[in-house]
Amino acid sequence: MTIAMVFPGQGSQSPGMQADLASQFACVQETYAEASERLGYDLWRRVQDGPADELAETVVTQPAMLTAGVAAWRAWQAAGGSQPVQMAGHSLGEYSALVCAGAVSFADALNVVIRRAELMQGAVPVGVGAMAAVLGLDDESVRKVCDEASLIGIAEPVNFNSPGQVVLAGHADAVHRAVDLAKAAGARRAIKLPVSVPSHSSLMISAGEALSEQLAEAEFRTPAITVVAATDAKPYADAADIRKRLSRQVSGPVHWVETVQAMIAAGATSIIECGPGKVLAGLVRRIHKGTPVSFIENNDSLQKALQA
Repeated sequence: MTIAMVFPGQGSQSPGMQADLASQFACVQETYAEASERLGYDLWRRVQDGPADELAETVVTQPAMLTAGVAAWRAWQAAGGSQPVQMAGHSLGEYSALVCAGAVSFADALNVVIRRAELMQGAVPVGVGAMAAVLGLDDESVRKVCDEASLIGIAEPVNFNSPGQVVLAGHADAVHRAVDLAKAAGARRAIKLPVSVPSHSSLMISAGEALSEQLAEAEFRTPAITVVAATDAKPYADAADIRKRLSRQVSGPVHWVETVQAMIAAGATSIIECGPGKVLAGLVRRIHKGTPVSFIENNDSLQKALQA
C-alpha cells in the first residue's frame, strides 16, 4: 500500500483536541511545549481549555493547527507508522506537510505562520471580510453566483473542497449576497463560516506580499517526501519555489479536488489525515470513493490507521 498523508488547516481546531493522543504519546505535549516557548504562552492549555471563539482567532488557530499537525505526525512515527511517499496540506496545513517532509524546521515554520496570521488578520478589519460554504452547486454555478454578488464587493470561490462543496470569501456584504443567490440557485446549503479573515481571496494579496520577508528568513530545502501544493496540485520543488508559492498561497484558491486527484494519479493507494478532526478524510471520500481513507484524531483512530 502506498500512503499519502494530508494535513488539515484552519477550521479543524476544537477545544480539547489531541488530549487522548497526548495521553499515549509524550511527543504530542513536547511538540506543544516547543511552540509555547516561541509563542510566549502555554499553547497546550489554550488548546485544551478554549474557549472555542478564542481558539478560532486566526492568530491563535494558525500556530495551533501547525503544531497539531506536527504532533500527530510525530505520534504516527512513534507508533511505527509507515513512511508516506506523498504529502499535502489544506491551506495552512501545507506548513505542517513541509515540516514533516523535512523541507523546513518546526521552529522556522512557526515563525512564518505566526507572521502569516498577523498579516492576514491585519489585512482586513474584523467584520469587513467573510467566508461561506456552498453545498450542492457545481463549480461553474458558484462562479456565476460570485460574479453577480461582486456588483457590491469582492466575492470569490476560494476553496474547491470536493464535488459540490465550494467555499467563498471576500467582503462581508458581497459574501452574504452570494449566500442568498446560491440558495436561490438551488444550493442544498449555503452558510457563513465562523472565521475572522477572508482567506485565499484577493483581499489577502497585500498580506501574501508582506509575508515574503518572513519567508526569506526561514531556511527551506527540497522536501525529502514529495509535497503537493494545493494551489495548483503540483509538487513543491526547491527552496525558492517554496517561498514563492507560499507567498502566493495566502491569496490564491485551494484546489483540493485536483490535489487529491494528483496524488492518486501519482500512485497513492491510501490517504491518511494527520491532525485534529476528520474533515479532509470526508472530502477525500467524496473526491475518490475507491481510495481507503484513515485519520489520526486520537489514539483509537491512529491504531486503526496503523492496522489499515
